[in-house]
Amino acid sequence: MFSFFKKKYNQTRLTNDKSQKDLLGTDLSETIQRIKKETGNSSDIVIRELELGEPGFSLVIVYVEGIIDDLSIHDFIIESILASQIETEREPQEFLQVLTKKVIAMGPIQKSQEWNQLYTDLMDGNTIVLIDGMNTYMSIETQGGEKRAIEEPESQVTVRGPRDGFTEALRTNTALVRKRIRNPNLWTESMKIGTRTKTNVEIMYLNGVVNEQIVAEVRRRLQKIEIDAILESGYIEQLIEDQVWTTFPTLYHTERPDSVAGNILEGRVAIFVDGTPFVLLAPAVFIQFFQSVEDYYARFDIATALRFLRIVTFLLSIIAPSVYIAGTTFHQEMIPTELAIIIAAQRETVPFPAFVEAIIMEITFEILREAGVRMPRAVGSAISIVGALVIGQAAVQAGIVSPAMVIIVSITAIANFATPSFAMAISARLIRFAFMVTAATFGLYGVMMGIIFLTLHLCSLRSFGVPYMTPMAPVTAGNLGDTLIRIPLWTTRKRANLIMKGQQIYAENMPKPGPPAPRTIRNRDSEKGDNNDS
Repeated sequence: MFSFFKKKYNQTRLTNDKSQKDLLGTDLSETIQRIKKETGNSSDIVIRELELGEPGFSLVIVYVEGIIDDLSIHDFIIESILASQIETEREPQEFLQVLTKKVIAMGPIQKSQEWNQLYTDLMDGNTIVLIDGMNTYMSIETQGGEKRAIEEPESQVTVRGPRDGFTEALRTNTALVRKRIRNPNLWTESMKIGTRTKTNVEIMYLNGVVNEQIVAEVRRRLQKIEIDAILESGYIEQLIEDQVWTTFPTLYHTERPDSVAGNILEGRVAIFVDGTPFVLLAPAVFIQFFQSVEDYYARFDIATALRFLRIVTFLLSIIAPSVYIAGTTFHQEMIPTELAIIIAAQRETVPFPAFVEAIIMEITFEILREAGVRMPRAVGSAISIVGALVIGQAAVQAGIVSPAMVIIVSITAIANFATPSFAMAISARLIRFAFMVTAATFGLYGVMMGIIFLTLHLCSLRSFGVPYMTPMAPVTAGNLGDTLIRIPLWTTRKRANLIMKGQQIYAENMPKPGPPAPRTIRNRDSEKGDNNDS
């Protein structure tokens, strides 16, 4: 019993000692030595010592070179302190108050006594001000450094729409969204994830529109992450998604500010990660990956036709090779006679069955596509195109594959590029091989069973509690106006309440567009007549 209390006493003493060590001391020289020691005396850690007044009152400015705004530090902190007429006979606490309120022309300014917080502020790009005789430091926001300029996003190119895209700077990205939604209800919440990297992560949502349960779930999943490093939003995506064993993405990522703004208005939560131009949107539904931002900038009939085309090409990219394999292997009677004779004549010199032939061509094309992505831009696309043409023609002449198979694989690859989302397109590339196996084993019966299992799998998925196939499964008739079709804007009165809180008004009393009444013809002659009459 005595040993138990002795153990508890020792643990309490160690805890108290640890808390004592985590606080700054009043000796400025010891504080500087500890900073140099724990940062490895790094060359980019700048420690500037200043002396004020005749008695020689000392203070130190510490910052990390390269991630701060040098001009702000020199003009508004160092110059302000040196040019100030502060009485150095003041007490350190009073001296700190004078610096905060009358001298330093920067803000905001935070105060703390903890060593861990000091290193966090220092690595965030803040400037640390230490005063001799005090165990409290000032942290001044001076983030800066080199940043990539705002450019057009490369992964989501559109014909019509804004040309700006996100960058690697977190504050720049949030500002691009605020420029589009100028509403005080656009709220953000910040947190740091990663025990070593301390990566800044922010969630953004529109209060009053978003469902509070979704916000709470996003916040809970982010706070639950325990990992040493977050280097890109893909880390976050893998750690907070609902379903792990699926090829389909359950979070939507984009580098377009207008896309993020539109999804926030629909009640989604945006997750910004410092150091990456890709922003996550939660929750995500299946049909969302086939919608493009330019669908809302074009007429409703054009947007509807393009959405149907994307769905058809997605299905084509999945089942086209498998249907060809099933037809040529098991169901020759279903092929028209003339076409069957042509295919049989082409395959007469091919030594492999249709399945092996398709596997060879698909793997070859995947290698060419991956090589084109990794090669320099100047030659990457050219190598992919020329390589596909040369290898395809050589394979046909060598009798390894038939011309019909080259056509099928080419159409499948082109159809895969028609999907606006890369995450959904790469899922189709993987599922295609599973369908080819089922077609080679069971024929069209295997293809149909694959489609059924794929549909059941999609209906079983969730994204932050929201059914993945909403609003088609379960069917909600009031929300079908912006799915496979897009109804005209002038007929839209309320936003689709798929995920948002309640029913939100989109446009109230929107009149139908039409010509003025009376419908008079206006031309130059009629204008001259009106002027003469006047």
